[in-house]
Amino acid sequence: MEIQNHILTQATWCPSENYNERPDESDISLLVVHNISLPPGEFGGPYIQALFCNTLDCKADPSFDSLQGLKVSAHLFIRRSGEIIQFVPFNKRAWHAGVSAYEGREQCNDFSIGIELEGTDELPYEPIQYQMLADVTSALIKHYPKMNLERMAGHCDIAPGRKTDPGDAFDWSLFKKQISKV
Repeated sequence: MEIQNHILTQATWCPSENYNERPDESDISLLVVHNISLPPGEFGGPYIQALFCNTLDCKADPSFDSLQGLKVSAHLFIRRSGEIIQFVPFNKRAWHAGVSAYEGREQCNDFSIGIELEGTDELPYEPIQYQMLADVTSALIKHYPKMNLERMAGHCDIAPGRKTDPGDAFDWSLFKKQISKV
């Protein structure tokens, strides 16, 4: 994996408007792992990309009612097939963490990179998703000097009580072992 101008060259580029400037571009120091599926528990459709690009038809499914007017994004989305889509350059602040804190520091969007995995808290993730996530993480660690294996968290860790992803189905030890193989 290679990063050029804060874009992962192996990713499909699909720009989102849901980002802004970081307070300090040199402070990219945390990886946040999320999961998402739209509709809940369904995979492979166009809805996640549409959500991050503000084109989601909220009438397409009853479960989308609460998403009306929501402005969110992630830096990357990794589909169950292993396909990677990038929505926001890594040096910009994607809107993925919401109200959050890590090691006593609030507003995790300011200093983190958010990666969404297509999945749910309960269903096992695909082996190719772990491999792509490990490959991307290795590239991020090489490119951003403040990132390392100890600076990784789930959305549940930075927003406890509010968020549960990536859930019990996410195997952190497998993920970290795969990073060490890269």
